[in-house]
Amino acid sequence: MSSPAQGGPSVPKEKEKKGFGKVLSRMKTVLKKADPSRRMSTISPKAATSSAAAAEASTSQPVKPVAAQAPAAVEATKIPRSQLFAERAKKLGELYGLELKPSEWHKTEGHALRVEKPIRMRVHRKCHLCSTTFGLGKECPKCKHPRCKQCPRVPPKRTEAEKEESRKKRAAIIKERAEKAPIIPDWDPTPKKIVLKRPAKTGGQDLYYRKPRQRIRRTCCACEKLFTGTKTCEGCEHKRCTDCPRDPPKKDKYPYGYPGDVPSARIAHYQCADCRHVFASPPTAEPACVKCSHAQCNRLTPRKVEPEPDPDVLKSIQLKLENMKLK
Repeated sequence: MSSPAQGGPSVPKEKEKKGFGKVLSRMKTVLKKADPSRRMSTISPKAATSSAAAAEASTSQPVKPVAAQAPAAVEATKIPRSQLFAERAKKLGELYGLELKPSEWHKTEGHALRVEKPIRMRVHRKCHLCSTTFGLGKECPKCKHPRCKQCPRVPPKRTEAEKEESRKKRAAIIKERAEKAPIIPDWDPTPKKIVLKRPAKTGGQDLYYRKPRQRIRRTCCACEKLFTGTKTCEGCEHKRCTDCPRDPPKKDKYPYGYPGDVPSARIAHYQCADCRHVFASPPTAEPACVKCSHAQCNRLTPRKVEPEPDPDVLKSIQLKLENMKLK
């Protein structure tokens, strides 16, 4: 037994779709089965025609004028808010003697934008009939009087004499500030070298303060001529020895001669190896000790010797120490 659906006539799908829907379905099947290369070839001439049409339209239409450029943005500098609060606190302190601590300020995080603008003189004109200030226009807003030369200017225009006087005052202020510069405190704890100087009376190089130095001079013991920066005499070519006098002398620190001197040929200082006695005698091969008659003594080289302390000074120090003892 067959069902009624099977027995009935089959309706074709093409008959179900009519009109525009049928055309659309047919186009979809054609595009799906078509080769992509063919599809691109069919599309490209259409695009070329559309671009050519757009070019013709652009040539036919008049060119619009370019819009004026926008005004340049105002340059603003970033300044930390802490700096702004510090400036305000300083001004308040100078005006009213207030001390504002940073802990008492508002929140100072972040930056603020500041625009630097030149200082401009505000010039106003007044009507000479009703003393009303002119606005942006050249007509009095009260009595409708047009602005004329009789209308006063605020501030009044300066004369040439006043301008010259202002220039002189400005030059005098600049000169005074250059000569008497303000003292700016330096809170840097690191020590700095202070250079003291003053202008020369003749107008040449400045005079610098130098600490006084002791000028040491050495005189040749043979021809009594000064040594000038060398250890050899320019007059007799004598090498500087321990006998050449020194000005000022320092025999208490250098009794055996000064460092860098050649041993003298007249007087030599010796120290006995046995009794440690120091004596002076003419230089010989084997000098004998004056105290113990020891024959082998060493010649002393020029060196610095610490002077022996004064016995009176030692006694006074001992007495002071005894008096300081607790009983």
